[in-house]
Amino acid sequence: MEQLRLEGPDIGIVPFPTGRGIVGMPVWMWNKPGPTRTGPATASASAGAVTVTATPRVAKVVWCMGDGAVITCTAPGTPYEPRFGKQKSPDCGHMYTATSAQAPGGRYPVTATTTWDIQWAGAGQTGTLNTTRQSQTSLTIGELQVLNVP
Repeated sequence: MEQLRLEGPDIGIVPFPTGRGIVGMPVWMWNKPGPTRTGPATASASAGAVTVTATPRVAKVVWCMGDGAVITCTAPGTPYEPRFGKQKSPDCGHMYTATSAQAPGGRYPVTATTTWDIQWAGAGQTGTLNTTRQSQTSLTIGELQVLNVP
C-alpha cells in the first residue's frame, strides 16, 4: 500500500474557491483524474519467493460541505463547463441554502474524503483492504438581492 502513494481528491469545484458562489445556485464537485487520486494504479512488493500485487480503485468520495450537508458520490464527478450554465451536476453536486457569512472566516470548509478499495493477490490468496484519504478547500457563498424599483 505504501508504494501506491494514494492521495485524497484533487478537488475540482465550481464556484472556484477564489471566487464567490450564490445561495440557490448549483455547486459542481469532481475529483480530477490521476493515478494517485482516482487510479488506476498497481504496485507489487516481494519478500523472498512471495510477491503481492495491489490494485486500488476509488469506491466513493464523501463531501462534507460545511453547512451540515454530506454528499456521497460514487462517480468521480463531472467537471463543470460554462456551457452547462445553471444546470445541476448530473452526478456530484450540492446547493447551499444559506450564506457562509456565519461560518468561520466567512467561508464554508469543504472536506472531500476518498474511500479506496484495494484488491490484493499473492501467495495463492486474495483479499480487499480499505483506506481513506482527505483533501480540503473552502467556499464563500453570498446572496444576490434584487430590487424591483418602478
